[in-house]
Amino acid sequence: MWLSATLAAALAAGPALAETAAKPAATADTSASDTKADSKPAETRKVAADTVVASVNGTDITLGDMIALRSQLPAQYQQLPDEVLFKGILDQLVQQTLLQQSMKGKLTKRDKLALANSERAFVASLALRQAEKAAVTPEALKAAYDAKYAHFTPATEYHAAHILVKSEKLAKEIKAKLEKGADFATLAKKYSTDGSAQNGGDLGWFQPDQMVKPFAEAVEKAKVGTIVGPVKTQFGWHVIKVEGSRPTKKPTLAQETPELSQELAKKAVTERLAKLKDGAKVTEDIKGIDPSVLKNQTLLQ
Repeated sequence: MWLSATLAAALAAGPALAETAAKPAATADTSASDTKADSKPAETRKVAADTVVASVNGTDITLGDMIALRSQLPAQYQQLPDEVLFKGILDQLVQQTLLQQSMKGKLTKRDKLALANSERAFVASLALRQAEKAAVTPEALKAAYDAKYAHFTPATEYHAAHILVKSEKLAKEIKAKLEKGADFATLAKKYSTDGSAQNGGDLGWFQPDQMVKPFAEAVEKAKVGTIVGPVKTQFGWHVIKVEGSRPTKKPTLAQETPELSQELAKKAVTERLAKLKDGAKVTEDIKGIDPSVLKNQTLLQ
């Protein structure tokens, strides 16, 4: 927990890794020259997570500590050569341990509470990730997808463009110009007050329920290629050109995976917390406590 809770601060407080990242080339060159100078292959030994690689005033630093720290490093550090990063991480852990030891008996009440909160949050996040990982599997995703689209019926979606103006009179004048052969996109850019004006009034593909009812009904009743209106809505008066229509397609599993993953993960977390609460004894004693007391930092002194 020390590593995860203090990684960012430790990277700033201890110069080892910062210096390693700043001068990777020089360090790598030195290592290369040293290798050339020594023709004997480096000896290897059997290692494990609890293999001790250093000791600081009796406090052991293990290979597991180093592996855990490496996995948490930012991308710029991950790109360094292994031999360079190994030395940098070891130096960093030695520095962290020295700093940690220097604070023995000096942590304030605020420090101890912050450390406890960080550890609680870290362990809780592990529990949530485990629940999510167990729930979001290829089999679960496929089952959720099949259930969602078991009764899928294609709907109709439409492609249309419109010109939105404030008065019915202007809308009729614009429609008359279009019927005489004027270019729809040109008039949309000139007259329309809608954001789609810059695109020639093009609204792209949409389903009727995505539009206000009078607009949707006018589009559904119109033939492809025709201009309808003026149609009044709460936004003003619309002159509409129906560009096309087509049946909707069922999304693929790959397309639905991000959304289904979120739904499965959310459900798993909710069920996990509910189960834990049901099996736990939770009591609260907050009677007479003013909620504003949380702002009172002097209680931590």
